[in-house]
Amino acid sequence: MEIAIHFVVNKDFWRWDVVAQFLFVTDLDNTLVGDDLALMQLNERLDWHRREFGTKIVYSTGRSPILYQELLSEKSLLAPDALVTGVGTAIFYGATGEPDPTWKSKLEQGWNRDQVIAMTAHFADLVPQPESEQGAFKVSYYLTKTVAEDTLPELRARLKDAGLQVTLIYSGDRDLDILPEIANKGSALQFLRRYWQFDPIQTVVCGDSGNDLAMFAVAESRGIIVGNAMPELLEWHNAHPSSDRYLAKAHCANGILEGLHHFGFLD
Repeated sequence: MEIAIHFVVNKDFWRWDVVAQFLFVTDLDNTLVGDDLALMQLNERLDWHRREFGTKIVYSTGRSPILYQELLSEKSLLAPDALVTGVGTAIFYGATGEPDPTWKSKLEQGWNRDQVIAMTAHFADLVPQPESEQGAFKVSYYLTKTVAEDTLPELRARLKDAGLQVTLIYSGDRDLDILPEIANKGSALQFLRRYWQFDPIQTVVCGDSGNDLAMFAVAESRGIIVGNAMPELLEWHNAHPSSDRYLAKAHCANGILEGLHHFGFLD
């Protein structure tokens, strides 16, 4: 039997936690996907661990459901226990075709998609992404790095002045997503963690870019930043060091394997 033992401080006393089952949450592009051989090796370990201990596997991606299906046709991925799409704007379980209604109702509060689109129409540098990447709770644009530094503060200010409760996520030096205020990968992670009743120390998240940052900011969860991470995430990591976070040397799935060994989830 494979177990990971964590020695933790819980306010007024010390205790030993023996953790076999864990919640595994990973971004897809350039994190889980990017090295086919390493992906196959990681799939074997995770599939065995799920069957043996009931570990849960979650894919948390910026992709829409349509582009996720395209990736499935190209790469060998394990069937996830949950799929988070659109940078945290929808949660699906298993093979179900409908998003979680409770999460959906949370995102509806204070969100006005039409008003967001009306406001962004005043910014000529915002180029709409394809229709497949838009969603009920996601308005997405391309924005070049050269103008982002000036555009983003002004856009945030105008949206705030209009009373819109939104969050802006800029990643990869080109992708801008405007979402409901509580919508991000970190909030979706915490929702699933409570749904399945996992402790933070039983949770490990993996990513490579700015839209993964909210997952790494969740307190006490273990984080694996793959070696090929984007500068935006590395800068944040260096500015906010934590022993709960591991910067791998290896890239993509190899980096995830390296991090899982580091934290003791795999031997």
